[in-house]
Amino acid sequence: MIRTEEVQTRLLAIAEVLHDTGLWQSCAPGSTAFESQEPFCVDTMMPEQWLQWVFLPRMQALLDAGSPLPEKLAIAPYYEMALEGAVPGRAKLLHALNQLDQLFESNG
Repeated sequence: MIRTEEVQTRLLAIAEVLHDTGLWQSCAPGSTAFESQEPFCVDTMMPEQWLQWVFLPRMQALLDAGSPLPEKLAIAPYYEMALEGAVPGRAKLLHALNQLDQLFESNG
């Protein structure tokens, strides 16, 4: 499987976990939430919102355009901290994020 297909598969897995655990939202946050200058929009979005409304669409846009993918990616460590406590599907989501991060470790 070529790298872009592997990345696509991992992105779909993340979306599936968000859906299956009830973390997927049907309505986007307000437009001002997207204007954050903070990493992961920590001041304007919940971690799962950033995944759904910022990260997944941006990565998909890169794939669709055939643009270069990031050389390095390490979002799982943030989510290990951000999703502390009783978050539905935390372990599944962390697993899916770690799987994605690993693609960028081995293919830099």
